Amino acid sequence: MSNTFEFGGAVVWNPTPKGVEQAHLTAFMQAHNLKNFEELMERSTNDVAWFTDAVLKYLDIQFEEPYSQIVDLTKGIQFPKWCVGGKMNIVHNLLDKYAREDKPGSNLELGKSNPSRLNSKIDSQEHLRNKPALIWEGEEGLTRTLTYKELYIETNKAANALRQLGFGKGDVIGLFMPMTPEIVIAMLAIAKIGGIILPLFSGYGSGAIASRLNDAGAKALFTVDGAFRRGKAIEMKSIADEAAALAPTVLQMIVLRRTGQNVSMTQGRDHWWHELVDTQSTWAETEMTQAEDVLMLIYTSGTTGKPKGAVHTHCGFPVKAAQDMAFGTDVHCGDVVYWMTDMGWMMGPWLVFGSLTLGATMVLYDGAPDFPAPDRLWALVERHKINQLGVSPTLIRSMIPHGDEIFINHDLSSLKCFASTGEPWNPDPWLWLFEKVGGGTRPIINYSGGTEISGGIVMGNPLLPLKPCAFSAACPGIAADIFNEDGLPVRNTVGELVIKAPWIGMTRGFWKDSQRYLDTYWSRWENIWVHGDFAAIDSDGSWYILGRSDDTLKIAGKRLGPAEVESVLVHHADVIEAAAIGVPDEVKGMALVAFCVLKKSPDAESGNEIEHIRFELKQIIIAELGKPLAPKAILFVSDLPKTRNAKVMRRIIRAAYLDLELGDISSLVNPESIEEIKRTASQRSPK
Repeated sequence: MSNTFEFGGAVVWNPTPKGVEQAHLTAFMQAHNLKNFEELMERSTNDVAWFTDAVLKYLDIQFEEPYSQIVDLTKGIQFPKWCVGGKMNIVHNLLDKYAREDKPGSNLELGKSNPSRLNSKIDSQEHLRNKPALIWEGEEGLTRTLTYKELYIETNKAANALRQLGFGKGDVIGLFMPMTPEIVIAMLAIAKIGGIILPLFSGYGSGAIASRLNDAGAKALFTVDGAFRRGKAIEMKSIADEAAALAPTVLQMIVLRRTGQNVSMTQGRDHWWHELVDTQSTWAETEMTQAEDVLMLIYTSGTTGKPKGAVHTHCGFPVKAAQDMAFGTDVHCGDVVYWMTDMGWMMGPWLVFGSLTLGATMVLYDGAPDFPAPDRLWALVERHKINQLGVSPTLIRSMIPHGDEIFINHDLSSLKCFASTGEPWNPDPWLWLFEKVGGGTRPIINYSGGTEISGGIVMGNPLLPLKPCAFSAACPGIAADIFNEDGLPVRNTVGELVIKAPWIGMTRGFWKDSQRYLDTYWSRWENIWVHGDFAAIDSDGSWYILGRSDDTLKIAGKRLGPAEVESVLVHHADVIEAAAIGVPDEVKGMALVAFCVLKKSPDAESGNEIEHIRFELKQIIIAELGKPLAPKAILFVSDLPKTRNAKVMRRIIRAAYLDLELGDISSLVNPESIEEIKRTASQRSPK
């Protein structure tokens, strides 16, 4: 196989008859007399009301008061209203219906199974009460398990604590915590009282936290004394204090004792979790909310301007998350799911809402994935018998230099599939994971969408064959397509990823900024959502995401995604990671500049060795991609700017190289890498 993406390449995995027979997708299609996946896609995208209603019933999403209309498009495709007139708090569907006793006078039928729902093979919902909802492991080796009933009780206690402090429906409450059981408890408690969840990346500085607290008007903040990273206790409370000082709306702070560090507590504002939450009653009323009441604000970083707060509702984000988890990664009741993420990224809430809706067990790991040794991830899989494992391509690339021993020595037989999101794959690391770790039998369910989608636009699934680096299809219910510059559908060539019909998970807009939402997604073509990704569909219907369209390279009239260049570069034996950017050029209009991370530090290599590697890389690019794409410069750095979920931020690399305004860099886990890029660029490369 070539080192670049080959549209129409060879299939390397085919579904097994047993896997097809047992898949959620098969059960769903049989329930609606759909002959095959193609028929499902056609009906689900042409009749989104039917499909959404069918999914709500399949997932057994229960309503206190039923909706009178599944979707109202009176205000246009950009602002649909879902589950019109329906009343439902998502926490009932995640915990209450499994773990609590019926309250006299309730309209809800608890503890009974709908014969047509996804868990119809389970005797009753009571089956889950004493089954694990959450398994947690800390970097220091501690573990903790909470059953559905225990998670229900702990959520009730946290909800009562919030009410004791005076909070209730519509109040925005922030989460600035590592991945502990308490962050899930706090998140569910906020939703239970009808509040609005504001998850914040645990690596943020005080300024990034304050800007989001202020924009959302947050009234409280959950935080911790500190967290463990690579064996050291990292203090977090002072960051929360600095942020709160800049956010006057924050009235209360609840602090979890995680590391035991000495931290400052502000009298009247700060409360220890163990003193406030753990002492509460174990029963709490679930606030009844409208299905379209705001559940959560997830802020995404913008290239310029302030971060965007994507608005999500009780009947939106959780439903789409559970749908994708069921139809894509085929998570069943009792499965154990782990996705390497932070609660500040959409995959954190996605993991919580999806797994609990499906009656599965989520795994949380609080720590570095390669500490104290590079096999920590595979040890987690073995120890907790993980069935579905979510990773990023960058994480896998970082593992390859450690050799096969890091996974060979662990029992990975529990794994049903891998899954990945966050960035495009390169063929070599994809094949390493698939062939070596997975033995060529476990699919890699590639997944791409975004915070504003509540999950995926395109995704693999258990019914369709897989090609390396590809997505098998669009997600059911997502009317996705690829448009050229004239707004026409194209195949076997690159274009803009678009969506032509609404879906229940779509953001209800940006918090307090509807015009920015319209400008971002709906301004290019009438009634068409333009996602901002550079993508293609081959003649067999496989999809490829090649990066953000604003990262697109157009050199000497040829358009290509940066991932194509990066795949060539990382194939070189000395290169671990690479990032390709386009820079202005007087002759070509745009020229290629590549940044590479070597297995050895550039400082450890002699000047002659570095120049030899640079020459080899240039010749490989010319041979693979053509002479017009010969790079203007190939630069070597020790690290690339990344987010916590390992997404390489090419726009920041480009801005640093050209000495432009960097935009929002608050999501970076390694901001110090920017200065190295600037320094390397000024020393080695002409502008």
